Amino acid sequence: MTESTALPQIEWPYLQILLRLGLSLALGLLIGLERERRGKEAGLRTFGFICLLGALGGSMGTAFGLLILALVGVLMVLLNLQTLRAGQGTELTTSAAMLVTAVAGMLCGQGHTVTPAAVMVLATALLAWKERLAGFSMGLSEGELRSALLLAILAIVIYPALPAGAVGPWHLIEPREAWVTVILIAGIGSVNYVLWKIYGDRGIEISGFLGGLINSNFTVIELSSYVRQGADQLVNAAYRGIVLATSAMIVRNASLLLILAPQALLGSLGAFGLMLVVSASLALWSLRQRRHEARSDSPDMAHDLPFSLPQALRYGLLFLVLHVLGALAQHAFGNAGFYVVSVVGGLMSSASAVAAAAALQAQGSLDGTVAGTGAVLASFTSIAFSLSFVLRTRNATLIRRLARTMAAVALAGGLGVLINQQARPWLAPWLSEQAAPVLALPGSAPRPAP
Repeated sequence: MTESTALPQIEWPYLQILLRLGLSLALGLLIGLERERRGKEAGLRTFGFICLLGALGGSMGTAFGLLILALVGVLMVLLNLQTLRAGQGTELTTSAAMLVTAVAGMLCGQGHTVTPAAVMVLATALLAWKERLAGFSMGLSEGELRSALLLAILAIVIYPALPAGAVGPWHLIEPREAWVTVILIAGIGSVNYVLWKIYGDRGIEISGFLGGLINSNFTVIELSSYVRQGADQLVNAAYRGIVLATSAMIVRNASLLLILAPQALLGSLGAFGLMLVVSASLALWSLRQRRHEARSDSPDMAHDLPFSLPQALRYGLLFLVLHVLGALAQHAFGNAGFYVVSVVGGLMSSASAVAAAAALQAQGSLDGTVAGTGAVLASFTSIAFSLSFVLRTRNATLIRRLARTMAAVALAGGLGVLINQQARPWLAPWLSEQAAPVLALPGSAPRPAP
């Protein structure tokens, strides 16, 4: 054969192509194992071959990859014709899994590793959790489905349409930042609502903790109402539920700081840590005493839907108001003005007050210690406000126990604030590491960070 008629040859790096083919085979066998266990016609070997074909097509180029997809499509048609002739109906789910497997194999052939692995693990999970997903979807009410769709619209449709950056004459409002906070708080509430739906019927304690993650004040109102209606046998359980709701509120507020402004959490870590230790310790001690109590039926706690349009608007408006007032008060009156706004905001929603403090710290208007202290004050206000609902029960035993407990939690938080203030010189390098210039209003000189 002359040189002019010789076919071109391509030498692939042996080890590299072997690794790509090995990964594709492993991923194909993973999803094929699930199909094999369910007795499907296309099982372990079929999915292994499909993923290998995809890897070969991806390695040889786009044209060969498209050809492999076409061949997989023919295989899908043959599979569905065979199941139809056998009277078993179509295999739409298996067919979709074949397409996902072929594309994942192509990604492996192109050198991707994490992306195809993640896709195939998720696809296998969707197939393996068929019954659970079906049971969960059938158990959803129409209102819960509307809430989930609304949350998706707020996150996917409205958020990209909002203007980026600060707007307004003084650049006090950042629409996208406010909307992220709305989505975050609503998302936390939705996830915890699902957890409450699954575990809430196991007792007041679990309902109290999960309810506290959603809305601690509402949870305290619900628990207090049972005692006020004469259910004296639930006093001990109501006490545990309220303490756990307080612990959940502390965890939620600290989590908001961790996500939105880690420096603010660092500036208040002592306060939140001590508050959580004290409240959790008292709750665990009370849970240990439960074994000596007579068993009683735990009533159902009816929570609102996880998310709704009025709730979204309320959170968004409240966050904007607290954010603007906090910035103006801090500029005009220093840290004392910001602390006053945090206390008042905690009466309405400690989550929104904490989010506003975190946003101000992220913008550089406050340092981490001041923002964290404001978040702690908002949590104090929420605790005191919750205790006011307990007073309406007129149950002296419950009131005394909770008053001592809340006082201990508040003292622990106050001690934590003092510790953070004393540790401020040592924390300064970390707290100022990513600090932005402090907000300055028109016509005034910039105020240095406190």
